[in-house]
Amino acid sequence: MRSANNLDNIENQIMNLPVSEQIHLIERIARRVRSVQTKEGANLNWNDLYGAGKGIWGEDAQDYVNRAREDRI
Repeated sequence: MRSANNLDNIENQIMNLPVSEQIHLIERIARRVRSVQTKEGANLNWNDLYGAGKGIWGEDAQDYVNRAREDRI
């Protein structure tokens, strides 16, 4: 709960800044988040994505590939 209060206080302080400073703050935060994401992104494991697309097309992926290959012949 204390964290929520801190965020509310920070937001109130930000809202009292001029718009130009709010934009500058957003840019600084975005830069920081991107740099953290880039560092963490180097440790991504593609195996974690296995099966993530299951059910997207509504058909089995191998059936789709087989049909696509038949269409080319």
